[in-house]
Amino acid sequence: MGYLVLARKFRPQRFEEVVKQEHITRALSNAITSGRLAHAILLSGPRGTGKTSIARILAKCVNCESGPTDTPCNTCRSCREITSGHAADVFEIDGASNNKVENIRELRENANYMPAHSPYKIYIIDEVHMLSDSAFNALLKILEEPPAHVKFFFATTDPNKIPITILSRCQRHDCRRVDVDSIIKHMASLCEKENIDITTEALTIIAREADGSIRDALSLLDLVITSTTDRIDTALIVDILGGLDRQSLFDMSQAVFNRDAGKIIEIIDRLYDRGQNMIKLFSELLDHFRNLMVVKLGGNTDVLSDVSEFELNAIHDQIKKIPQIYIHQILDILFKEEYNIRQSSQPKLAVEMAFIRVIQIRPAVSIDTLIKKIDVLQKGLTEKLPAENGSYPDRTRDPSSAFNNTSEPLPAHENPMPPGITTQEITPDGTPDVREYQPPIAERKTPVHEVRENIPPEIFKDTPLSNDRNVQIKNEPIEKSWKKILTTMANDHPALAACFSDSQLKRTGDNQLDILFKTNQFNINYANRDKNPSIIQSACSLYFGNAIQVSLSGQLAKSKSGMAQKKEAKILENETLNHPLVENAMKLFNGKIVEIKIL
Repeated sequence: MGYLVLARKFRPQRFEEVVKQEHITRALSNAITSGRLAHAILLSGPRGTGKTSIARILAKCVNCESGPTDTPCNTCRSCREITSGHAADVFEIDGASNNKVENIRELRENANYMPAHSPYKIYIIDEVHMLSDSAFNALLKILEEPPAHVKFFFATTDPNKIPITILSRCQRHDCRRVDVDSIIKHMASLCEKENIDITTEALTIIAREADGSIRDALSLLDLVITSTTDRIDTALIVDILGGLDRQSLFDMSQAVFNRDAGKIIEIIDRLYDRGQNMIKLFSELLDHFRNLMVVKLGGNTDVLSDVSEFELNAIHDQIKKIPQIYIHQILDILFKEEYNIRQSSQPKLAVEMAFIRVIQIRPAVSIDTLIKKIDVLQKGLTEKLPAENGSYPDRTRDPSSAFNNTSEPLPAHENPMPPGITTQEITPDGTPDVREYQPPIAERKTPVHEVRENIPPEIFKDTPLSNDRNVQIKNEPIEKSWKKILTTMANDHPALAACFSDSQLKRTGDNQLDILFKTNQFNINYANRDKNPSIIQSACSLYFGNAIQVSLSGQLAKSKSGMAQKKEAKILENETLNHPLVENAMKLFNGKIVEIKIL
């Protein structure tokens, strides 16, 4: 007997040998053991996923001498004939070449005769969707009410082309694409049986090229095996199949993260010289960055595009220090460039330009990080801005306390220099030396006892809690208390205090408060984010002197139409321009507002 290719030599002979179609084999096994097997079964799914193999195994289960059974013996006459393809009572028909109505009429006439030596006469029609409309019509009657000794097993890759009248008469089972790890595991076991030395990386490339098909994977493995007698590695696979090795994808993504344009162009040129299709290359890179994004988001890795286990570990290592928003920016640009690359007459140049545009972007900063940075910068704003401007805001303290020396300060009309700058701090060109002079005492961190003298004890956060102070606070209007709480909170959390600036505090119980927002959705969301609720609750508890339960509620204005919407949009724009966060950001970054969008 001649050489049998791996796909034929290792065709599954039992249900447990079918790769990754447990949902079908389990259902059919239960149907056989319970005596509820349908007379017409349709197996659909991608190519090479085991449809015809399942139909043959099912025919063995039905006609086995020890059956019906879900584990055929593969030794009796019927099983051996089905395995060799010469069974007298099992007819395998190619729907593409026997698609005329005459063929179906002949099938109907032969179906009336009893089987030769098996319990059932079985018709396996492969690619059944290729039958003509008249052939389907001729099949309807016998398919709906077949003789008791006849069963139909259909297989198709395109069930949408089958008339609904046929589908309604069949029990349908859909085969799924086989994942990369399962294909690798299956091929590794076959290579071990055949004494073939091949690396896991090489098997991964073959599995990806197979695109979910076991038969295609084994056909490619046959091609590779016949090409060499030595150890099969990644370089040999890429040379024979012309595929894209996974290392090139990781090298490309790393070059993007490093903003190394030279490395990117070098990789693209190397793959182009190897004969790689540029449109397919870009598609592979797009899928790769999509996988990076999914892993970074912490999503289910089962949805990744044909990623093996060791590749998943490499992805985790590569994106460990890459911000999520940066990967999102890259993926967004690549997705927008896909159409241009497919339509370009020079796809190689288009791919290079797309990645050059990618490396020119800078990682964006999330709104949470931006707000935190504004808070940090705002704390130093009081010290830094006056020093840079050379002037200081008015202080309630005695002006003489703004000097370190004990000498009496000159009157304002006799002292030409701003307070806090001495004659020794003037440079030869007449400008103050910002690096040398010290900020006023009012701007420095003062000892605790000095702060206690100027801040009312009822709002100082380090003051011990007492019932006496709590009694005094109860007699105070709640609006006044709320303003004091926000004033104190603005020292450490200016952004959070700004979000509460247009809110109201209502007492709902002895130790319960409700903060009512009459503002935009951003402030409500920010107030409920992370540790912000606990911060405001701690501030209220500290101020009132006992444990306070704080609840947040918001009331958004209902949407209007016509002129009312335009008027409301104008009001929102003004509120945005006057928002403390916006003003602080404009001052800190010396920026300007380009556009305001009402969301």
